[in-house]
Amino acid sequence: MSKVIWKPGTFIYPLPVVMVTCGNMEKSNIITVAWTGIINSDKPMCYISVRKERFSHDIIKNTGEFVINLTNQKLVYATDWCGVKTGARVDKFKEMKLTKEKAKFVKCPLIKESVASLECKVIEIKELGSHDMFLAEILSIDADEKYIDEKGAFDITKCDLITYANGKYFTLGKQVGKFGYSVQKKKKK
Repeated sequence: MSKVIWKPGTFIYPLPVVMVTCGNMEKSNIITVAWTGIINSDKPMCYISVRKERFSHDIIKNTGEFVINLTNQKLVYATDWCGVKTGARVDKFKEMKLTKEKAKFVKCPLIKESVASLECKVIEIKELGSHDMFLAEILSIDADEKYIDEKGAFDITKCDLITYANGKYFTLGKQVGKFGYSVQKKKKK
């Protein structure tokens, strides 16, 4: 079997799918984003890419901050809905019955129902054509305590996080390995 050549396009899957909040506690919006990821560890940084014509684009550009709210299976309907409706016409928090929670370091609200929220401050905006990439420092991670295990680690296996691939949402599957397991020394019995 051989590979078929396709035209270049957006084909790195699966992607995390998140709900990004912006604005402030009184006037806020939620935008669904699948073009996001980590870009640095020291200092912790991430990015989101947003189309210029999206309602949230100018809010993030003008305020210089946003919150990435991780989504799980319980939030998949709200995640999709917030991605197809515009905050210029609807209050997404109200319509999806989501709870605003005050952040520690930014004015944007967290989504209380999210398993974890990353408070972000924009460091740079890269204009890339159809989208602008907002490069941001992660100021804080606000994690739901029910996902913290007895050792104080975030237990991702309990979250039912969702991903996006080729127009569809998926839950994360079972663990099939861990970083470095391919070179790990075998334990002696």
